[in-house]
Amino acid sequence: MRIYVASSWRNGMQPDVVAFLVQQGHDVYDFRHPAPGNDGFSWSQLDGDWREWTPETYIAALGHPIAESGFKLDMDALRWCDACVLVLPCGRSAHLEAGWAAGAGKRVVIYMPGKEEPELMYKMCRAVVTALPAVQEALAGSRP
Repeated sequence: MRIYVASSWRNGMQPDVVAFLVQQGHDVYDFRHPAPGNDGFSWSQLDGDWREWTPETYIAALGHPIAESGFKLDMDALRWCDACVLVLPCGRSAHLEAGWAAGAGKRVVIYMPGKEEPELMYKMCRAVVTALPAVQEALAGSRP
């Protein structure tokens, strides 16, 4: 199965989830290494002071060629995948990615290894699980 792992750069479990899924025989998109020689997109590639941007500066930066390239890699991978695994905790981008995947009819499994705030809309996903083996089981199940 082709799997898109959606999470946060700040989530230290993301590399372990990618490694687990690869070990299970899946083709996995890793936003930290989306292509050979590419260590993934970060706003600091555009500006080291990106946290200080005004809304207008941020909006203009969305059109920067580096941002466009990073977005294209991620969107192409979302279109390519059969399933998405959302690794919590994570932020807005990962939730948009998982929501897009769910809306596109792809299997979405949420991996929640620790306590998180309840979220009703997670019901649109195939499963919410608390252990990596359960991620694999949920991906293999018959529910979309």
